[in-house]
Amino acid sequence: MFHRLLPAVAFAVAASGAFAARDDITIGMGLEPPNLDPTAGAAAAIDEVVYANIFEGLTRFAHDGSIVPGLAESWDVSEDGTVYTFHLHDGVTFHDGSTMDGEDVKFSLDRARAEDSTNAQKALFTGIDSVEVPDPLTVVVTLSGPDGAFPFKMAWGDAVILAPETAGEAATNPVGTGPFKFSDWVQGDRVEIVRNGAYWGEAPALAKATFKIISDPNAAFAAMMAGDVDAFPRFPAPETLQQFQANPMFSVIVGSTEGETILAMNNKQPPLDDKRVREAIAHAIDRQALIDGAMQGYGTPIGSHFPPHSPDYVDLTGQSAFDPEASKALLEEAGQTDLKLRLALPPPDYARRGGEVIAAQLRDVGIDTEITNLEWAQWLEQVFKGKDFDLTIVSHTEPADINIYARPDYYFQYDNPDFQALMEELNTTTDEAKRSELLKSAQQMIADDYVNAFLFQLPKTGVANAKIEGLWENAPTQANDLTGVHWTD
Repeated sequence: MFHRLLPAVAFAVAASGAFAARDDITIGMGLEPPNLDPTAGAAAAIDEVVYANIFEGLTRFAHDGSIVPGLAESWDVSEDGTVYTFHLHDGVTFHDGSTMDGEDVKFSLDRARAEDSTNAQKALFTGIDSVEVPDPLTVVVTLSGPDGAFPFKMAWGDAVILAPETAGEAATNPVGTGPFKFSDWVQGDRVEIVRNGAYWGEAPALAKATFKIISDPNAAFAAMMAGDVDAFPRFPAPETLQQFQANPMFSVIVGSTEGETILAMNNKQPPLDDKRVREAIAHAIDRQALIDGAMQGYGTPIGSHFPPHSPDYVDLTGQSAFDPEASKALLEEAGQTDLKLRLALPPPDYARRGGEVIAAQLRDVGIDTEITNLEWAQWLEQVFKGKDFDLTIVSHTEPADINIYARPDYYFQYDNPDFQALMEELNTTTDEAKRSELLKSAQQMIADDYVNAFLFQLPKTGVANAKIEGLWENAPTQANDLTGVHWTD
């Protein structure tokens, strides 16, 4: 009797969902957000919780860094590039049940660009001349000048859409249009979000997500090993990643960020005003040895100021390949066979550890360096503002920031009118194919000029339960986008 019933019992258990995939997740974070309003705070930890989960903008970043529709299902651009007409999705509601329409978009954009705006990226909105709403599902944004990057600007977390009725409470009780709703925030411990059953788009697989704050690297390791945390997208202890890689229960997710890490050179400071010297320095650096020695093997070599995960990336690493003999020849040609340079290093490990490796590599070609370790405040004052340096190592983490090379007064002081003209053309170009060509030309131009020694893209190293799929490999923006995350059986 017992044996005859056993198959039926087993079937009943399976049918009850006991073997169904999980629909909750706990995400580890090293830093707690100071608030939950991305339109009134600069901390990356805010977007790591709310971007694409709670709040949405007209456009958004995809996992590969491309710009895709968000609350706007499409948009049109006038021939002169100054008028953007956004067509909104129908049937979108905020988490409190109120309708999201063009008036909310106008409110959000006008609020961000207002004189008293507290938006940390107010510059994204300064080109807006007016915002009009001819009907509830249409928003017309008129710019003061052509801006082909406007859809990109609208994808930032700082440009998400809020309702006027709830915007004032967003710091502690965020109300958005996203696939998840805010549930709870136990300060110092965790933030919880739950599935939005009335979401206008495709429903997420997860019903609940908890963002667990764990700042100590040892505690992060212990939490992952114990299963208290399911995934740590920005794992703070890369030295332990090999242990996770050896364990089939985990997957180690290594990707890229927006952080171009460079050995910046003061282009107006002799002898670095001589391109031959800058090229010699670039050829003296063994990028892979640097990545192995300073980054424990994590990092992607770059040959220009552009992220490898971008669709517009050009691999120019071969142009400045490790070639110490070429380096020595260039130095001799430039009459700099006994060169001494100052190397200023800010606090991050990539700079301090990387500085030691680079100093040794430069020494091998006849360049001595005097290393000075600076705190961030000193670095900002002396290097960034005062331009009192020869060499420095820093990671530029802002997305799509190749335009900094068009600023002659920027700290590395590169002044090329041709590059500046190229950026002007890019700013006024709206055709995506043409913009891609210009971005590729820009990468080539600064590589040709050996403005800086381009080292590696700052890595994104994460750990997750091996049964989790859909976490972002790369980080085109600071986000833990859970819209496509799910558990496998």
